Amino acid sequence: MKVSVIGTGYVGLVTGTCLAETGNNVLCVDIDKKKVDKMKKGVVPIYEPHLDVLFQRNIKAKRLNFSTSLKEGVEHGDIIFLALPTPEDGDGSADLSYVLGCASDIGKLLKCYKVIVDKSTVPVGTAERVCEVISSHTDVEFDVVSNPEFLREGFAVDDFLKPERIVIGSSSQKAIELMEKLYKPFVRSGNPIIIMDEKSAELTKYAANSFLATKITFMNEIANFCEKVGADVDKVRAGMGTDSRIGKRFLFPGIGYGGSCFPKDVKALYKSGKDLGYEFDILNAVIKVNDIQKKILIPRIETYFNNDIKGKTFAIWGLAFKPETDDIREAPALYIIEALLSKGANVQVFDPEAMPNVKLKFGNQILYALNKDEATVNADALIICTEWSLFRTPDFDKLKTSLNQPVIFDGRNLYDIKEMQQEGFYYSSIGRETKGK
Repeated sequence: MKVSVIGTGYVGLVTGTCLAETGNNVLCVDIDKKKVDKMKKGVVPIYEPHLDVLFQRNIKAKRLNFSTSLKEGVEHGDIIFLALPTPEDGDGSADLSYVLGCASDIGKLLKCYKVIVDKSTVPVGTAERVCEVISSHTDVEFDVVSNPEFLREGFAVDDFLKPERIVIGSSSQKAIELMEKLYKPFVRSGNPIIIMDEKSAELTKYAANSFLATKITFMNEIANFCEKVGADVDKVRAGMGTDSRIGKRFLFPGIGYGGSCFPKDVKALYKSGKDLGYEFDILNAVIKVNDIQKKILIPRIETYFNNDIKGKTFAIWGLAFKPETDDIREAPALYIIEALLSKGANVQVFDPEAMPNVKLKFGNQILYALNKDEATVNADALIICTEWSLFRTPDFDKLKTSLNQPVIFDGRNLYDIKEMQQEGFYYSSIGRETKGK
C-alpha cells in the first residue's frame, strides 16, 4: 500500500518505518529540511532502540523515503497519517494548530479519495474538526479516521510490530477496510483490531494514559505515606501487585512521571472536562501530586545539609524521563537541576542518551560528564533520577572513593536498603526507611 506520514517525531518516524517493514511504500514528510536530508542519508534523528536497523534496511530497499513537500505526500499516499505535535497550550489544553493547519493544506491539495488518519493524540471531536477544515477547501471524497498510538518510548518498535490492540475510529466502512488491510500483518497472533466511532477512539487514548498516570501517582502517595508510618513500599507493592485485578505494572514509586504523553494528556483531558462543565477531580489531584513528587527529594537534600546547599556539588545519574530514550520532556531531573541551581549548588550529570538535549536547555550552567563515574568525582551527594540499567550495579567501593561523602538520594529505588547500610552509605529512597547518618 502507498502510505504518507506527515511529521517525523517519535510517533511519525516509528509509524513510517514499521509500516515500510511490512512491505508498504512509505513517504515521510517533514518541514525541517536539515532533518529530512539527514534521514535520506540513513541518520535516525531520535534515539529509539532497534529503530536504526529497520530504518536503514527500508531505506536501502527503497520502501522508506523522505520529503519536505506536503504536496508530494498528499499525492503519494492512499492513506495519510498525521503524526504532528499537539503540545500543551497555556491553559493546559492540546494545541491543535499544527494538525488543523496541515488539514487545511491537505484540503487544498486533495485530487482524489484519501484516508486521513489522526495518529497524534488529540482531544475528543478533533476528527470532526479535521473533516470540517478539509471539506472547506474541497469537494473531493475523503475520510478521516482516528487511530491513536499506544507506543511506549524505549519500546516503540516492539509495540508497533506486536501491538496489544489497534484502535480504529471511523464511521466509514471503506476507510475501515483500508485500515484493516494495512494493519493485518501486525495482528497475525490474534490481538484485536477494535473498531469504534471517532470520538470513542480519541477518548480511549486519553483514558488509557490518564489511568496509568493515576496508578503511578497513587503508588507515589502510598510510598509517601509509608515513610510516615514506617511501612516498606516494596512490600506493599508486592502485596498489591499479585492481585490480578490490579497487576504488577506501574506500581513502582519514584519522583513522578514525565515524558511527552502523560503530563500533557492528563492536563488536556482535565481541561476538556472543565470546558464542558465536568470536573475531573481525580485528574486534578494527579496533576498536583505529580508536580510535588518531581521535587520531593529537594527538601530531604536540604535537611541533610542543614538547609545550606550553596556551593555544594551534586552528581545526577539519569536525565531522560525514563530509560531507553533521550526524551527529556517533563523529566523530573530537570526540575531537580533547576531547584539545585536556584539555591546556588553545583551540578554535574550523566545520562547515556539525553545529555545533548539537556545541554540545549542548561548550556554551561552544569557539568556534563563522560561517564557515570566521572559525574560523581568530588560530589557531595549522588542523586538518581532515571533507572538506566548501567546504574543498577555500580562499584560501591569506587563510588565511596569518588564522592566527598557516601550519600545517595535515590528517586528510583534501585538499591537494597540493607546492602546500602552494609556498604556504609547514607541512603534515602522513596517510600522506604532512610539508612545511615
